[in-house]
Amino acid sequence: MISTPQRRFWLKAWMALAAVAVGASVVLNLLAADWGHSRPWLLGVNLAVVLLVLGTGILVVGRLASSSAKESTRMRTALDASQARLAEIVDSAMDAIITVDEHQHVVLFNRAAEQLFGCHREDVLGSSLDRFLPQRFRGGHRKHVEQFGHTGVTSRRMGDTTTLWAVRDDTGEEFPIEASISQAIDGDHHFYTVILRDITVRKQHEDELKERQIELRRLSAQVLEAREEEKTRIARELHDELGQLLTALKMDLSVIREHPAVKDPALDAKTQKMRATLDQTVTSVRRIAADLRPLMLDDLGLPDAAAWLVEDFGARSAIECEFKLLNDAEVVDFERNVANTVYRALQESLTNIGRHANAKNIWVMLKIEETGIHLEVEDNGRGITAGDMAKSQSLGLKGMRERVFHIGGTLEVTNAPRGGTRVSLRVPLRSLPTEAAR
Repeated sequence: MISTPQRRFWLKAWMALAAVAVGASVVLNLLAADWGHSRPWLLGVNLAVVLLVLGTGILVVGRLASSSAKESTRMRTALDASQARLAEIVDSAMDAIITVDEHQHVVLFNRAAEQLFGCHREDVLGSSLDRFLPQRFRGGHRKHVEQFGHTGVTSRRMGDTTTLWAVRDDTGEEFPIEASISQAIDGDHHFYTVILRDITVRKQHEDELKERQIELRRLSAQVLEAREEEKTRIARELHDELGQLLTALKMDLSVIREHPAVKDPALDAKTQKMRATLDQTVTSVRRIAADLRPLMLDDLGLPDAAAWLVEDFGARSAIECEFKLLNDAEVVDFERNVANTVYRALQESLTNIGRHANAKNIWVMLKIEETGIHLEVEDNGRGITAGDMAKSQSLGLKGMRERVFHIGGTLEVTNAPRGGTRVSLRVPLRSLPTEAAR
């Protein structure tokens, strides 16, 4: 076997030899012209030179042609072996691999694809890829593949946001798949290769998990609603029953203190202290009842209840609070469950700020629109980190998120531009089912 450097050497050697022979022939002819008459032996020399050049050329060309043919045969054999190895690799892949041309006719169909679709490659090669697609997706699939061919992107995942579906050739059964597509250009022809796998079992597990999550959220919502009802009942009993009893006791104590028969200074001081304790108890009962369920939320509505909550929190915590109400809706009509969710979210946000933020100022914005309610609570405290939100003990934030999610709203907790934390939630005027909120 003659290598490429050897072929180059032989070619250069032949060219040099031919040049020397031709040069010698020219010199001899010039000498014969100087002698003035021909020499028979010069004809023999010239003929020998020509024969030598031709013979050498034929030998070199023959050697080169033979070497080129052998090299071509060797390369063809190596290429065939490489293609055979590639075909074996593709055929042994666990995922189904299908290659189609620009007309979406199948040109490659590996063994895993045979098992997945229940057919033989001999029956598939040359047929349209549509046979493996549900009827409702065929037109859209062709357009997506054509658009992918124009993008110039070599590969990408198919169905990033939606589940893809295929059809088994033997049973006609539809099943979910996960797929990626790549493209290659051979001359003027486009080829598209799809690698896919059956995700039926995984999707079943995902659907079961989603259903369990929906059931848990429904149960959580029922628990929260029952808790709110219980809080409302206890708050009314505290306000009505215990509040009336304490008021009556306070009135009786006033009568005893003002009775003319009782003029003992020690007893008078004692009754005065008891009166102060009663006043403090009445205030505590009212505060506890308001924390459980502010009656003004039912009597006056969400805006006034939110304003009172912010004002009361500022008075008790010594944090400067600013409340702004933006009401764009002429008729404010929303469900009680929605009002409870917004109020509890505001209450939980203020509580978290008082416990953890070390803030000096709080800004609260409540905006009621015809499309929904928007609440923002911002502070200038130490802020919140991803680790804080991921803590297993942060049940208040998780409960707030579940409340908002259950009625079809959204909740975002981010760092505020002023350095603290911003809680922003949006909820509809009418609570949505959990399935619609997804």
